[in-house]
Amino acid sequence: MTQHALTERKALFALAIPMILSNITVPLLGLVDTGVIGHLPEAYYLGATAVGSMIITFITWFCGFLRMSTSGLSAQAYGSRDQQQILLVLVRGLLVALLIGIIIILLQVPYINSALWLSGGSEQVQFFARQYSTIRVWGIPAALANLVILGWLLGMHKAKYAMWLLIVTNLVNVILDLLFVLVFNWQVMGVALATLIAEYSSCVLGLYLISKTLNIKPKDLLNTLASIKQSLLDKADLSPYLKLNRDIVIRTLCLEICFVFITFQGARLGDTVVAANAILLNFLLLISFGLDGIAYGAEARVGRAKGAKDQPALQLAVAIALKYNVIFALIYSLFFYLFGLQLIMALTDIPEVIAFAREFLPWIIVLPVLACWCYLFDGVYIGLTQGATMRNSMVISTFACFFPCWLVLQGFGNHGLWAAFSLFMVVRGLTLYWHYQRHKNSFC
Repeated sequence: MTQHALTERKALFALAIPMILSNITVPLLGLVDTGVIGHLPEAYYLGATAVGSMIITFITWFCGFLRMSTSGLSAQAYGSRDQQQILLVLVRGLLVALLIGIIIILLQVPYINSALWLSGGSEQVQFFARQYSTIRVWGIPAALANLVILGWLLGMHKAKYAMWLLIVTNLVNVILDLLFVLVFNWQVMGVALATLIAEYSSCVLGLYLISKTLNIKPKDLLNTLASIKQSLLDKADLSPYLKLNRDIVIRTLCLEICFVFITFQGARLGDTVVAANAILLNFLLLISFGLDGIAYGAEARVGRAKGAKDQPALQLAVAIALKYNVIFALIYSLFFYLFGLQLIMALTDIPEVIAFAREFLPWIIVLPVLACWCYLFDGVYIGLTQGATMRNSMVISTFACFFPCWLVLQGFGNHGLWAAFSLFMVVRGLTLYWHYQRHKNSFC
């Protein structure tokens, strides 16, 4: 391995390892939620938490463009050493997050009613899902601001700050989960309140980490903010930002539709199915957040290379990230092959749910290898800020693969659902890889 490759590998892992460690805490929190609720006596508590969480998560994932665009744009500004653009990206992102958060709170009643109507499920699932989502919706402004903060810290190559932001936030959430559910016996309401408090705690900590990163005195910060005031609404600067976010929104909406479809389709198949799928989807999140650690490192390194107009560095960053992404995927597959059943039994003691989740565990075992390509190239194209490519790939994967495959395979029940989803992930990776190979010499 050349000296340049060794240097790039070291830089990638300096970003990726903290993000892998911290990202794993996000789905681990979901596993704690599932484990706490899964040991309550009825399956509908777990099903309701899955449905209610999906209703809120749909918004935060839909607004994932806030993190993605902020990460890519701030990384490019970091690479070009443009201090004004660095601050502009942050402030603009936070303002958009606040605006969307206020709109969601104002429209919460029709949104939750419509989502519950679409989800179906038993009367008990509907009741507790409404209770959960009605509490969690008040944390949306903080949750969206946290996306911007996380993306900005990643773009600024502050992976350790981002790591501690996620770890501390999820630690608060886990402690409150255990307190509210196991001690206070607040059931589904306790899980929702724990997450709400953790989201605002994260926002406060994130703002503190931003102040440390900028290292600007309050007086100088006000002067700098005044200098970018005009740029916030400047048409020439705002238009590319809005176009990028539009493309990422379309891409994310397609992904959300697939995840929501799996949850809602499971709810229509029965409480046991939706509860088992909730466990399996938490395993999938554990996989995705771990692999995203490498992808986040690729975002920052590719964005920096593009900002510095360094084509060889960009290609080297992608090659090294792809190699280690595959290695981590194989490790994940081996982990779930060896310990998947034990994890299921740790999360619930309801025999029907255990048996059903065990039957579908092989899909989780193979998914890391099938999906690692799309996770990595998502990171690459975020760093390149090429939202249109990501959009096109996701539209093809969703409407030319996922739904047609499900229609063909729906006779196989839940197996058909997971087969369609696996093929969807494969097509995402193939389309992005094909585009990269065709254009890899013209990105800078």
